[in-house]
Amino acid sequence: MNDHPITPPPELVQQWSAASPIQSNDENWAYELFIAHRAAQWGADQELEACLRLVEIDAGEDAYDFARYIRAARRPKPPSFKEQALEMLENAWEGGHISNKAAQTIRRALEALPND
Repeated sequence: MNDHPITPPPELVQQWSAASPIQSNDENWAYELFIAHRAAQWGADQELEACLRLVEIDAGEDAYDFARYIRAARRPKPPSFKEQALEMLENAWEGGHISNKAAQTIRRALEALPND
């Protein structure tokens, strides 16, 4: 899962879980962290969209482009498979797990693929 700037820290999720009348036997807090991250993401998305709708309604036509800019900056799209593959290739090459010649060949092949 991608980290979101508004997700609560694990320590806070642990405090909330400990304060809950329903206790979990799972010591790694995976379920609680998943729910907390999703809830934070959902709440932040709802607030952002509500604010941007107000900007679009109240400020007229110029505000539409401004709202699109803010939306794109605050909710960027995840990297494409091609971008992820290029990053993994770079990490493999920097880590010495792949030769320079192989890395160049794979990079050329990946860069030739269309963006998704």
